[in-house]
Amino acid sequence: MNQKRTFGSILTILGIIGIIMGAMGFLGVGGLHLGKMNSVVPFIVGLIFFFAGINLVKTTSDRA
Repeated sequence: MNQKRTFGSILTILGIIGIIMGAMGFLGVGGLHLGKMNSVVPFIVGLIFFFAGINLVKTTSDRA
């Protein structure tokens, strides 16, 4: 279904944003005032969203 593929794409984009936020928080760039340990949380959540989205897009079959 097209809805699954769309939801997978949204999850992938949110995962990329989470990974970038975690990396920026770890480096202390961009005004994100996160500690080193606190920046791990958005990074891990971003990885989960990213791989879940990729898996959902990959496993959804196309039907006409």
